[in-house]
Amino acid sequence: MRLDKYLKICRIIKRRTVSKDIILFGQVNINNHKAKPSSNVNIGDQITLQLGNKLICIEVLSTNDKIKKEEALSLYKIISEKEINPSIDS
Repeated sequence: MRLDKYLKICRIIKRRTVSKDIILFGQVNINNHKAKPSSNVNIGDQITLQLGNKLICIEVLSTNDKIKKEEALSLYKIISEKEINPSIDS
């Protein structure tokens, strides 16, 4: 499954176009490699996202594209989530 579609289906990002933009901006890695919106997501992959001032690392548990809203959390497991302090230049 495409990365941009996966992020939308598992409801980490609400819209596929937004997910595509975040990936193109360089804020998403798969297994510590820069990702493209068309990058293939497989079970066991680790996806790292920088969303605002948060750095989230998840592990892909399933790539089922026909899933209900209530079951979206079963697609991935959060490995780590931490706050990033933005550097302020004076």
